[in-house]
Amino acid sequence: MNFKHVLTAATMLLTITAIAQPQPNAAEKEESEGFKFETVKELPITSVKDQNQAGTCWCYSGMAFFEAELLRMGKPEYDFSEMFTVYHTYLDRAEAAVRTHGDVSFSQGGSFGDVVYGIKHYGLVPDCEMPAGKMHGDSLSNFSELSAVSEPFVAGVIKSRKIQMDADGNPLWKKALAGIYDAYLGKLPEEFTYNGKKYTPMSFAQSTGLNMDDYVNLTSFTHHPFYEQFVIEVQDNWRWGQAYNLPIDELMQVFDNAIENGYPIAWGSDVSESGWLRGKMAGVAVLPDFEAKDKDLTGSDMAHWLGMSASDRKKEAQNGPTPQKWVTQKERQIGYDNYETGDDHGMIIYGKAKDQIGNEYYMVKNSWGDAGNYKGIWYVSKAFARYKTMNIVVHKNALPKDIAKKLGIK
Repeated sequence: MNFKHVLTAATMLLTITAIAQPQPNAAEKEESEGFKFETVKELPITSVKDQNQAGTCWCYSGMAFFEAELLRMGKPEYDFSEMFTVYHTYLDRAEAAVRTHGDVSFSQGGSFGDVVYGIKHYGLVPDCEMPAGKMHGDSLSNFSELSAVSEPFVAGVIKSRKIQMDADGNPLWKKALAGIYDAYLGKLPEEFTYNGKKYTPMSFAQSTGLNMDDYVNLTSFTHHPFYEQFVIEVQDNWRWGQAYNLPIDELMQVFDNAIENGYPIAWGSDVSESGWLRGKMAGVAVLPDFEAKDKDLTGSDMAHWLGMSASDRKKEAQNGPTPQKWVTQKERQIGYDNYETGDDHGMIIYGKAKDQIGNEYYMVKNSWGDAGNYKGIWYVSKAFARYKTMNIVVHKNALPKDIAKKLGIK
């Protein structure tokens, strides 16, 4: 056999082998594709930040929300200092712990209410005036030692049961704790220059045009009446901030109305669920409908899904889009009452997207640096948000008019 015949035979063999290879079915093809998202609506935001080794998501997300609000208002881009608000908040939380003899917990956590309160009562400073990590020679926070020093300190003050005062009647522990924060976070700026103009923290906050009275806190649970305010019973709501209570369908209307009309959302959620994907699919949060009972089987995706075993469904849900579970108000309440839903993490929602089988998602800016497959951005299914949202903060004008009327908000 000459070389030409050898080449021809080899070519035929390769062709036959290729034809004989099993072709991937629709499920395998979908798994190989993973998640593919199409942006439906996207609002402007500032860059993704990294809270690093500090339990300060509440502040990073709160500042990100107000930075996005200023972009919505047509204002310049700002980068606010989280550490300024953290410093004030931790002093306030320590005082609450001492005054309640320890019944208020003292820890790194907080809420959007702490950011709103901080801006209203203490002001704002640009990040360059009080950057994270500066005091320990880094560009990122690390509160490991700070917490190891400050938490036993506050516990010791509470345990003493007798507060020592200075000559003017001021508690000595406050000065000592402030000294700890001076060392680890930096001193609080009293006056600074920004873009050639002098400010105090209060005058700087006022110069932005933000009005904290324009923002509302919303939630959805059945253990309090709807359309009234109540204190959300989670430890990090230590200021006892109140939220308006809406039925879950109406809360979801607020989500969509806000984004569609250009308003970002400060979003508090539980991220401990298995549907908050990690590993190779990090950057996606879903709530797969593993039971999918009484569903229309005419769609090929649903028919394929129902034809799989329970274990195969769980595997597929980790690798690509699947039908999502739309929880009831009762299921939300059960998740909260049995400790499955908590106030794990604060983020901001700034857009909407859909996956390749039509599921809807919210686009979320996180504060974990460029973690995940989308450089710090998460895609959270509407089903997940419906189930795991603890609360949101939005501008009052983001509310649908009929909902605002029910709440008595003008």
